[in-house]
Amino acid sequence: MTASLPAIVDYLIVGGGSAGCVLAARLSEDPSVQVALLEAGPPDDSVLIHCPAGLALLAKNGQANWGFQTVPQAGLNGRRGYQPRGKVLGGSSSVNAMIYLRGQRADYDRWAAEGNAGWSWNEVLPYFRRAEHNERGADAFHATGGPLNVMDLRSPHRFGGIFVDAGKQAGYPENRDFNGVTQEGVGLYQVTHKDGERFSAAKAYLAPNRHRSNLHVVTGAHATRVLLEGKRAVGVVYRQGRDERELRARREVILSAGALLSPQLLMLSGIGPSAELQRHGIPVVHDLPGVGRNLHDHVDVVQVVDAPHLTDLFGLSPRGLVNAVKGIFEWRRHRKGLLTTNFAEAGGFIRSTPDEPAPDLQLHFVIGKLVDHGRKTVFGHGYSCHVCLLQPKSRGAVTLASADPLAAPLIDPNFLADPDDVRRLVRGFQAMRHILQQQALSGLRGRELAASAGARDEAAIETFIRNHADTIYHPVGTCRMGRGPMDVVDAQLRVHGIASLRVVDASVMPSIVSGNTNAPVIMIGEKAADLVRQAARAPREAVHASAEGAFA
Repeated sequence: MTASLPAIVDYLIVGGGSAGCVLAARLSEDPSVQVALLEAGPPDDSVLIHCPAGLALLAKNGQANWGFQTVPQAGLNGRRGYQPRGKVLGGSSSVNAMIYLRGQRADYDRWAAEGNAGWSWNEVLPYFRRAEHNERGADAFHATGGPLNVMDLRSPHRFGGIFVDAGKQAGYPENRDFNGVTQEGVGLYQVTHKDGERFSAAKAYLAPNRHRSNLHVVTGAHATRVLLEGKRAVGVVYRQGRDERELRARREVILSAGALLSPQLLMLSGIGPSAELQRHGIPVVHDLPGVGRNLHDHVDVVQVVDAPHLTDLFGLSPRGLVNAVKGIFEWRRHRKGLLTTNFAEAGGFIRSTPDEPAPDLQLHFVIGKLVDHGRKTVFGHGYSCHVCLLQPKSRGAVTLASADPLAAPLIDPNFLADPDDVRRLVRGFQAMRHILQQQALSGLRGRELAASAGARDEAAIETFIRNHADTIYHPVGTCRMGRGPMDVVDAQLRVHGIASLRVVDASVMPSIVSGNTNAPVIMIGEKAADLVRQAARAPREAVHASAEGAFA
């Protein structure tokens, strides 16, 4: 046991990612409660985390990353997809592309319409604003003074503006705020940076509060099982190094391990589909068939353009190495320049057909040649563009590989199983190519890589997509919120049938939001902190009301 860690705390949070950091900070605001946060990964002290451009190396070397793979995907011609998730304080907010997006109003109104009271757009917007300090200032959609710093890129690359010009030439409106009145259009993304550095959830919520004597942050602590007494959660078993330890909770255990690991931990604890648990010899404590189901993600495909004469773009070449060395010195001295990039500086939201009620496709424009989603090293300079499907219909599952808590789960997003997903993504690829062929970009004499260049008709484009598509790293839905037989948590994020246990992370989303998922997960953490505090006040308020009634 860590010397300063008590044997029992009031709130025990599993997972130091975005939601876990929010909860740890917010719940420990009350000095009368003890809060513990368990994170399987290390502290977030790598320069690759804090330097924004370091994300390119984090994606390759597996540092601070679980580095999961999917099972072979029939919709991707049998290929295994890559599923990187943050294994470090800050979770995926310490390794992601730092884009600040909330999604569309309709995403949240849909959650509420499905029976999740309190989750409509008008009800979650205050939590987005509570979290935010936007350097542009406050308005009806944005706020200042919150923990999470949001800003325009300090040293934007010229190619972001060139992409925006190409999008306008293709007929799309320019959008200067994707989190404002409307999401539609092309523009530059805002990012979670501060002073030229990544500003993860750990920096925003944990770092300013680590001095609190009632906040206990334990790294290298891999949770293996929720401790249960009957159908009540009372703590967690975790491994730290070679030691197995227990930590107990007086009030609540909260799982914030993410859409891939929270359902795994529930199943390892005997909570989940009974047939799945029995198959692995795990005693069934509570048959909850929806655990691990409803997995879905933003499936994405990339077009890459080779532009060797554009040496101010990122690329492996003598000139590129010189630029990188200069960028290192500029970043270390002034926190400005080339290395403040998040690579995906620009993008947009478009409709696959004009009759779509809202944008159903997202674009990420990258100032480098991103082959195989950045996993392969490629030489020379160029640029890339992603297109992803915002509301996929395909659904998959997370299941257990074995009863070994250290084994990776089986991850099956079931990409492109629904024919409608394929049709929309084909149209999205055509729209993306149309933008990249506009004069603003085509005049730069780049050349589309051969892998996609030959895909001209819909059938060939579909073949290209099935051979090259993968996730853009937004898995959700595996502990779905709702009131139906396949739902896992209620609108207060309490696990159905188990007392004192909540799930607070992307896994609770009934359906994916229309955009990058980090800001919505932080919002979920902010709202969950209020739900937990309200539950703690309820018994005291009931006792107080009863006492007043006795003297009435």
